[in-house]
Amino acid sequence: MTTYAVDPWVALGDPSRKRIFEYVAARPRSVAEIASELPISRPAVSQHLKVLRDARLVLVHAEGTRRIHRVDPDGLRRLRADLDAFWGQALDTFKQIAEEENDS
Repeated sequence: MTTYAVDPWVALGDPSRKRIFEYVAARPRSVAEIASELPISRPAVSQHLKVLRDARLVLVHAEGTRRIHRVDPDGLRRLRADLDAFWGQALDTFKQIAEEENDS
């Protein structure tokens, strides 16, 4: 089975996936635990988790018959790097505009 990388920002753009990610970020959980907190079915939660795994935001491991999902720290670091780059660019632009206004 071929899996395709999913942009993590696109994956988190879906409100249900974002909510699932928030639950998993709080602590590792099974599909059943996540589904019990949301108004969506277990199969739907499983599909959302697959997208989050494909986006490299969530990892899964087996504990007996249960599959436990947790946040992928490498995925979080990539998101943080994106935000830091964006914020750095925004600050540089703000500084440039401020300096141009001072020169005027």
